[in-house]
Amino acid sequence: MSRVRRLLPLLGCVLLGGVLLTLYAPGGLLRRDEPPPTPVGWSPYDLAGSIEAAQTHLRRHPDDAAVWASLGNMYLEQARRTTDAAYYDKAQGAFERSLRRPTGDGEPYIDAVIGMGALANARHDFAGAVGWAERARKAAPFRWALYGVLTDAHLELGQYEQAETTLRRMLNGRPDLASFTRAARLEHLRGRPGPARDLLRRACAIPGDPTEYAFCQGQLGELAWNNGDPRTALAAYTQALAADPEHAPARAGKARAEAALGNTDQALRDYATAVARAPSFVVEYGELLEHLGDEDGARRQYAVFTAQQKLNADNLAMGTFEANHGNADTAVRYLKAEWKRRRSVEVADALGWALHRAGHSAEAAAYAVRADALGGRNALFAYHRGEIEHALGHSAAARTHLTRALSINPHFSPAGAARARALLAEKP
Repeated sequence: MSRVRRLLPLLGCVLLGGVLLTLYAPGGLLRRDEPPPTPVGWSPYDLAGSIEAAQTHLRRHPDDAAVWASLGNMYLEQARRTTDAAYYDKAQGAFERSLRRPTGDGEPYIDAVIGMGALANARHDFAGAVGWAERARKAAPFRWALYGVLTDAHLELGQYEQAETTLRRMLNGRPDLASFTRAARLEHLRGRPGPARDLLRRACAIPGDPTEYAFCQGQLGELAWNNGDPRTALAAYTQALAADPEHAPARAGKARAEAALGNTDQALRDYATAVARAPSFVVEYGELLEHLGDEDGARRQYAVFTAQQKLNADNLAMGTFEANHGNADTAVRYLKAEWKRRRSVEVADALGWALHRAGHSAEAAAYAVRADALGGRNALFAYHRGEIEHALGHSAAARTHLTRALSINPHFSPAGAARARALLAEKP
C-alpha cells in the first residue's frame, strides 16, 4: 500500500477539519453555547460559485476582512478536493489580506490567524501551525477551530500526549464532525478500531452537506480497509460516492477494495477516474499496474508522481517512493531531513524502511520498533518490521510480525502481502 495513499486520511482531517472549523463566526468569540453563524460567502454545494461570489464582493469591498478570510478557507477546500497545491498560495494571499484589517479591538482577524495555521499544516510546516494556533488561542481561547489546528500539528510532530490533551479541550467545547474525526484518528493510533468506528459513525450522523457526509463515509471505509475488511470498506466508499461522486479519495478506496475482492477491471477503471481528479493516487495506481504485470503503465504513473514532486516537493512522499521504486540512499536523505522536522509514526516507519532498503537494517530496527509500538494496528508497519527482522536473521520475530501484518489486513499491499506470504512459506 502506497505511503502517499496512507497519508491522505490524516491530510483529509487536517484540511477538511480545519476548513469546517475555521469558517466559524466572523467577529466575536465563539462560546460553548453559541451556534456557528453562516460563514461569509460560503456554500459547500457550489464551491466554485462561492469563490466567484466572494471575489466579486471583494472587488467592491476590498477591505472586508471577513470575506477575505472565508475566501482563504475556500481556497484551502479547493486544494483538498483537487490536490492542487497552487491553491495554497491563493489561500495565503487571501489570509494575508484579511490580517491587514484588524477588528474593532485592534486584533488581527481571528479566522485568518486560524486559517494560516491550517495552511501551515497543509504545507507540512507543523511548527509554524503551532505558532499560529497559539497566537489565536491568546486572542480567542473559545474559538474551537484553533484546537483542531493544534491537534493536527502535534500529531504530525509526534507529540501524542499534547495532541490528546488539545483534542479533549476541542471535544469538550464543540463535539462535531471535525473533533470526532480527529478523535477517531487517535483511537486508531491506539489500536482501538471499535471506538474509532463509533466516533466516525457519530460524525456521519451529524446533519451536514453531501461533502461532509462523503468525507465521513470515506473515513469509515479507510478504517474498515485498514482492519482487513474490504467488503465493508467497499460499501462505505460506495456510500461516500453516492453523496459526492467527485470524492477522489473514496473513488481510489473503492478501487483498492475492488482489487482486493478480485474485481480487477473495475478497480483499474476507478483508479483511472481517481487519478484524473486527484493525481496524488498515481503511485498506488502504478503499484497495482506493476503487480498485474503492466510495467509500462506503472512507469507512466510513476512519471506523473515525479513531475508532481518537482512542483511541490514532499520529503515523506518522495522518500517513500524512492525506497520502493527508486534509489534507497536518496530515500534515506529525504527521510532523515523529514525526521528532523517531525517525529510522527509515519516518518519513523518510512525512515526505518528506507534504511533497510539501503542495507542498514540494524539502524532501521529502532525506527521500525518505534513506529510499530505507537502506530496502532497497522499492517504495513508490522510488515516492514518483519522484513527488517528477517534481514537481521531473527527468524522467529520476523514470522511473528509478518503473520501479524497479514492478520490485520491480508490486502495491505499487492506486492507486500505477496512477499510476506512468500517469506512465511520458507522453511524455518
